[in-house]
Amino acid sequence: MSPSAGVTRNTLRQQIADALRDEVLAGRLPPGREFTVKQIAEQYGVSATPVREALFDLSAQGLLASDQHRGFQVREFTVADYRAMTEARALVVEGLFRNPAEVAVRPEGLASIRRRAAEAVRAAKGGDLDVLIGYDLRFWRELGQFVLNPYIADFLTRLRVQAWVFAVHRLRRDGMDEDVLWFGHEELAEAIARGDHDQVHAEMRSCYGHALAWADRLEAREAEAEAEGDAEAKAEGGTDGPPGTGSARAPEPPESPGHCA
Repeated sequence: MSPSAGVTRNTLRQQIADALRDEVLAGRLPPGREFTVKQIAEQYGVSATPVREALFDLSAQGLLASDQHRGFQVREFTVADYRAMTEARALVVEGLFRNPAEVAVRPEGLASIRRRAAEAVRAAKGGDLDVLIGYDLRFWRELGQFVLNPYIADFLTRLRVQAWVFAVHRLRRDGMDEDVLWFGHEELAEAIARGDHDQVHAEMRSCYGHALAWADRLEAREAEAEAEGDAEAKAEGGTDGPPGTGSARAPEPPESPGHCA
């Protein structure tokens, strides 16, 4: 294989991975959606090799699940997964900002971060989810460049992407408001610019507290939906047969996005 062929394949691999990630983040590839290497290769009009590599890259990032017999599917994150992501990011970030040796704030990078922050808040208040996700990810990714350990920075970015994969279809279903979205990007950026560690901690706690409060509400809603489904199943079970024998037809489980039995 010539060097140019290798570059072309790697470029295609990255382009396909980026395109599919954008589809997942936009909610156009919903959780549980299955597809094969052949289907994606035909969709993009390319060979199977860069597609297979792109899909394995996305699997390594936790966005896809793979099965040797069924191909790939968009991973379905539960509320428990989302809570664990949030708690993991909170623990790591708290530790970073308590150890100045792990973080180097570069003044030349702050102007771009401020712009990302302003655009993210504007999109959140305007209800533009696609724009919000894009600017929010850029905001956190650029903040991650201040982290001296690249493995930690990559870990935090991956968790943020996974959190949006969890959130996007729920936000499209339920809508967005201040009870769900966090608007503190600009305050956090300014606290970092001032070197005000106490305020940085306060803004980060606000961010993660907002996320965990949403997780609490989602858990309560899904538990209520499950209880209602169980009640309906019992009611149906008592109408098609003698008392106490239940229905001859098994009731369908209630719809509960994100719930894992």
